[in-house]
Parts: sequence; C-alpha cells; structure tokens
Amino acid sequence: MFDFLKLRRNKLGLEILVGFITASLVLAFLINAYWAPVLAQKIRDAVLKGSDSLYKANFSGAELNILRGNIIFYNITIEPDTAIYNRMCRQHRAPNNLVELKVRRLILTDIHPFKLYFKHQLDIGEIVLNDPDLHVTYKLNQTKDTVIADNRSAWQQISKNLNSVHIANIFLNNIKLKYDDYSGHKLEISELKEMNFSASDLLIDSATQKDKSRLLYCREIIAELNNYKGKTADGLYSYKVNHIKLSTLTSQVNITGLSLTPINAKTFFKRTTKDQYTFQLDSLQLNRFDYLGYHRFRTFSVSSILAANGSFELFNNPNGVPSPPNVDKIKSFPAYALKEITTDIRIDTLYTHNLSVTYSEYNDKSYHTGSVIFTKINGRILNITNNKVALAKNNLCVAKLNSYFMGRGHFNLLFNFNLTDPDVPYSFKGELGPMSMGPINTATMALADVKITDGNIRSFTFDIHANAKISKGRVELLYNNLKVKLLTPDTNFISFKGKILESLYANIFIIKHNNPDEPGTAPRTFDVNYIRPKNSPFFRTVWRTLLTGIKPAIGLDEKTEKATEERMGEAKTNKQIRQSKKIARQERRAARRAARAQKQQTQAQDQAQAK
Repeated sequence: MFDFLKLRRNKLGLEILVGFITASLVLAFLINAYWAPVLAQKIRDAVLKGSDSLYKANFSGAELNILRGNIIFYNITIEPDTAIYNRMCRQHRAPNNLVELKVRRLILTDIHPFKLYFKHQLDIGEIVLNDPDLHVTYKLNQTKDTVIADNRSAWQQISKNLNSVHIANIFLNNIKLKYDDYSGHKLEISELKEMNFSASDLLIDSATQKDKSRLLYCREIIAELNNYKGKTADGLYSYKVNHIKLSTLTSQVNITGLSLTPINAKTFFKRTTKDQYTFQLDSLQLNRFDYLGYHRFRTFSVSSILAANGSFELFNNPNGVPSPPNVDKIKSFPAYALKEITTDIRIDTLYTHNLSVTYSEYNDKSYHTGSVIFTKINGRILNITNNKVALAKNNLCVAKLNSYFMGRGHFNLLFNFNLTDPDVPYSFKGELGPMSMGPINTATMALADVKITDGNIRSFTFDIHANAKISKGRVELLYNNLKVKLLTPDTNFISFKGKILESLYANIFIIKHNNPDEPGTAPRTFDVNYIRPKNSPFFRTVWRTLLTGIKPAIGLDEKTEKATEERMGEAKTNKQIRQSKKIARQERRAARRAARAQKQQTQAQDQAQAK
C-alpha cells in the first residue's frame, strides 16, 4: 500500500515538472515572439534619436532567448542618411567623421527584458561583435564643436523611452577598418586589420550625463592594433608597428616595435637622389594624449612622449644633386620645419632613452663610407609646438641631451630654438669629455683621407649663437700628442695606402700636437664667425660652424691652409716636372737606341751588298 502511494506521488511530481517545463517553453516562445520585434524597434529608435536622425540601424532578424537572457541580431548595418548629412553640411553642423558599420552577427548576453519592459531600463551584461567591417570617412567640416539645435544630452534624448542604459562590457574583435581621409590635398586611404576595441561600464542615466571622466559614457575604452605594416607610396621603404594600444581611462598610447626599413642600397640609390633613412624604436609612450582633439580636429596634443631603445640612421645619397647656391635650405631648420607642419602640435616634453644616431656618407674619391655615431642618447626636449596660443606664452624650444660620441666620449649638448622669429635664431653649446682620438678614424679615414695614429682629447667645448644667416661663438679643443697619417685609396679600392712624405710634412710643419702647447700655458681658443651659404641645411651648418673652430685649433687656420695648399701645389708641380723630365729622358734614350740600331742595320746591309 505504501509502495503504491509512493510510486503515485513520484509520478505526480514528474508530471508537474514536465508540465511546468512545457508551460515555460511555451511562455518563452510567446515572449520571444513578442519581445524580439519590440526590442528591435526600441534599438532602431534609440540609434535614430541618439544620432539626431543621421544614422539608421537595420538588421535582417533577431532571436531572443528568454531563458538564457541572450539576444542575437543578424546582418546588422548602421548607415548614415546622406540626405540628413548633406543638410547638416549646408547648416555648417555636420560631423567631421562619418561611419558605416556592417556586422554579420551581434551577440548580447545577460540581458534583462523585464527591466526594459517594466522599469524602462536597458541592462546588458556583454555585447560581442566578431569580425565587424567599419568604414570611416573624415572630412574637416568643423574646427571646433558646433552648437546644434538639440543640445540635450544622450540621456535627455532617450529619457522618454528609457530611464537608463547600462552595458557592462563591449567587445569588437578582429575589426576591418577602411579610413578615407579628405583633410589633405588629396584623398588618403588607410586599411587596417587585426584591430580590437573593448569598452567597459557604459552607463547612460541622469547621473552620468555630465560625467566628464567618461568617453561616450564608458568608464574606459581600449583600442588595439596588431601587426600593422605596409610600404610607402614610392616603394622605397617598408614600415611596421607590432602593437598599438590606446586607453581612454589613462589617456595613454603605448606603441611597440616601430620600424622604417629601406630597400637594398643599390636599388634605392638608383631610383632616387634623396638620402636614405633607417629607423627602429622598441617603445613609444604618449601620455595625456588628447584623442578627442585628434579624432575631431586633427590636433596633436600630449603632455609627454617617451621614446626608448631605438636607432636612427641617415645615409647621404652619393648620387644626390647638389643644391644650387641660390636655393635656400632654411626648411631644414627645426623651428622653420615645425612651423610648416599643418597639423596643430603641442608636446610639452619629449624624453629620449637609450637612442643612437648614425650619419654615414660615401666618399667617391676614397671609395669608402665614413660614419659619425652618437650612442646612448638620453635627455629631454621641451615645448615642441606650432600652436599659436602656446607660442604666445612660450616661444622657446629647449633640448638638453647627453650621449657618447663614437661610443666613447661623454657628450653633453644644449639647444635653444626660437619658434616665432622669421630668422629662426638658435643657440647650441656642448662639452665632449676625454677620449682617445682613434675611434674618430671611422669618419676621418673615409671622408678626409686622414688617419689619426695617436692623440687624446681632453675636452672639446663650444658655445654658439646663430640664425639662418650667420653663426658666432667660441670653440676650444684641448688635446695632446696628435699625430696623423695622410692616406690615398689603394688601387683595389679595398684599403688605403699611406702618403709617407706628405704625412711627414704634415706632422712636422702643420699639425700642432698639443693644446695647450706646453703644460701650464694658456690654451688656444678660437672665435667663430661662419656665414651660412643659402644651400646649407641645418646639420651641415652646425658641423661647418664647429669645424671653423676645430681646424685652427690643430694648426689648420686659414693662413696655414693657404700656405699648405701652395706648398703642396708646388710639390705636385715639381713632381709633374720631374716626371716630365724623366719621360723626356726615357724618350731621348729610346731615340738614341733606335738610331744605333738603325745604323747597325744599315752597316750590315752595306756589308752584305759588298760581298
């Protein structure tokens, strides 16, 4: 009896459970059938109203799973209404960016439809868009925010239909982005892949409508780009960026693995007369980056930039066409070049850490390449800007750097640039610490046909004030035991041969081996007054200015150089005379030998005839 009652009770419980599940499924089906179009229409209305009727949202279908709290949209498109956009353009209130989005499937999880229906609260746990296709068109319609007729916040615009909108997380993975930029003289198209966006804690309600710490009502938005690479329009360079990350919460951009690599040198110099650049940087960090200003108006503003662990190499093109004397290379001066940039730039501080710079030049007379190298460059550059408001407050850019010259001598350098004066005045002063002169042969052997066989720099100091026309200042080079060897290229173009007599003459009569000449005496210092040729670019001008003081310090002042050139010219002329006399003597001897041979031959013939 009890077993029968127990069995009947279990059977009854099972029937109730089955009935409840069946009723729930039927109810879920009915709710899904009702809620899917309701939610779809609400989203369409929200997009339309939130964009001031500029954008329309459409999708082919939607599925709502009430039991799981999920909803899936298929074939979503968000497209601008061109008629509305053109009307905004005529009213001078059109946005600078126009967006078109296509997504095959959009998944929303952990949604609360009852909150939406009864409390008018749109609450979603997560939104995931996989492989979205985004097309952005940029045209500079406005240089600042415009005042539109409807000045309400997003919450005010949706408040008639919704009390709040909250989305915990939004993920856009593996984005394909096409970016059309009409801001320049011609259309520039960029296409990016392997992009990811994520946003957290999106909240639109009465409290957050004026929260300036949020961007687009999100607590944080993170944008990432991986493995961005391509080639320049001229095909001479390949560029690559391993990873870029922007966080709106920290206003920080982190970039790793930047590189600019030229094609092989032989092909490069056949195709262009421009100099060759190579650039590599492990990391670049932008702090307090005004991403909204850049996005809206193409202004670039940061509090600081940190460039770490990289190298920059410049190879002077051996096929370069010399600039005519009347062509002014003032555009190569930093202050002038910064002024010429159309983008509004404000960089408070640029920090450099462990960078290296190499300048190389091929000498077609020596058939060798010489290089000047600065390693372990650390320091900071202040107030890099072309912004008129910032320049009105401070028009000086200051660069304070330290490095190692040729990897040996510690080198301190201070630059000051006036960013507003048309004559681009600037000053530079520096100090090179003790080092052996041997490493300088990397440059002097190839570029000057001179090998420093002995010598040590005790210090090299300079203080120069200059502008686009003239450089003035003082140079002091302290050294001891300087000896040189003059070189000439070997016939195989692989090595050098020494000029024995010329080297001996230079070391005995020209070179000053020490400065000061004797211990305890005053060192030689030299005033510089260098008039810049118009076709001299900035770095060549700096080098020529210093060379004007270096040459007399080692004994090659203008008078000595002139006398040396005359003496060497006389020696060359005498050598040519001696060679001419030698050739004449050889010719006379050959003529005498030929005459004797002819006479002997005639005598032999006469004797043969007599017989």
